Amino acid sequence: MVLTIPFTLNAFVRPHLERLSKIYDITICVNMDDSAIPPVVPPQVRLVQLDIVRQIALWADFRTLWLLTRFFHRERFDLVLSMTPKGGLLAMIAAWLAGVQRRVHCFTGQVWATRRGFSRWLLKSMDRLMALCATRLLADSGSQRQYLIDQGVVGPQKIEVLANGSMAGVDVGRFQPDASARSRIRSQLAIDEDACCLLFVGRLTRDKGIADLIQAFDGLGPNFPDLHLLLVGPAEEGFDALFRDNPKVHRVGYTQAVEDYMAAADVFCLPSYREGFGLVLIEAGAAGLPVVASRIYGITDAVLDGETGFLHQPGNVAELADKLEILIRDASLRRELGAAGQRRAREEFSAERVTTAMEDFLQRLFDERSKHVD
Repeated sequence: MVLTIPFTLNAFVRPHLERLSKIYDITICVNMDDSAIPPVVPPQVRLVQLDIVRQIALWADFRTLWLLTRFFHRERFDLVLSMTPKGGLLAMIAAWLAGVQRRVHCFTGQVWATRRGFSRWLLKSMDRLMALCATRLLADSGSQRQYLIDQGVVGPQKIEVLANGSMAGVDVGRFQPDASARSRIRSQLAIDEDACCLLFVGRLTRDKGIADLIQAFDGLGPNFPDLHLLLVGPAEEGFDALFRDNPKVHRVGYTQAVEDYMAAADVFCLPSYREGFGLVLIEAGAAGLPVVASRIYGITDAVLDGETGFLHQPGNVAELADKLEILIRDASLRRELGAAGQRRAREEFSAERVTTAMEDFLQRLFDERSKHVD
């Protein structure tokens, strides 16, 4: 398996490893030097340092491609599986050059979806090349799969979705309402028990709509003086400066106990401009939170508008604020939508269901190859 950063490994791959590492010998290539987040894997999984960066860096990328090709050729892997755009591009080309028979990439969102002009063409062409080099492809939502087909990146016969979507599913034993965690976190952050708290979890980047969320929160502040906003995740692009002096905005960096902060919140927000699926929305639903999120491919698979939360047009700050205000004012509606989200997470998106689908998918690939050889 090839990934760019440990964050992706921990969020999307770790749930599969306990099951798959009992069946297969697994090696994971990931850049452990360029991250403060340590990878978390079972002891039988081999970790290999991969000098790979997320940005385009031609000389460094060609060097990584050469090293990966040599590594794949030497190790003679039966299957290479990649995730993240840069990791996927280099891994699929290297696996093809090394003659690996089974080459799988997992799409979890398209960087070029929010770009224009030459940048969009270039990044989209990289995805086309990656898809061409792969023998099979996965998308983490049905709407993302259709988007890739409609955009001419891949043919419909080559790409599929595990179970009902998401790349890892949600651990419904871990993500659930927790009164003890709610009281503890609110006490730590000095948030009154009866105050309404909005929550965002993820990388603080422009594409995640964090600037829109801050603007909406600032607009709601005068009418709701006890409203709080909790931001959990690593900050990028200098967004910390937007809320440094606001005592009602609480910052928490990367944490492996994100479920505690979901238990402490009342409404989950994800005003993103691009998502592959938005697993965090299902995790929030499992924790009993109603969600407010943007109406884009990927998210529309995770949120049922009016049933488990509300959707708004991406970039429309006024609509985002309106949807949030509805839930801030109506605690009974919050409970109703949260309960519906919890049922849906348990019935349709459990980690058990998705990890079983991944195991079946991989076994099918090996069975198909065996039949072809016979």
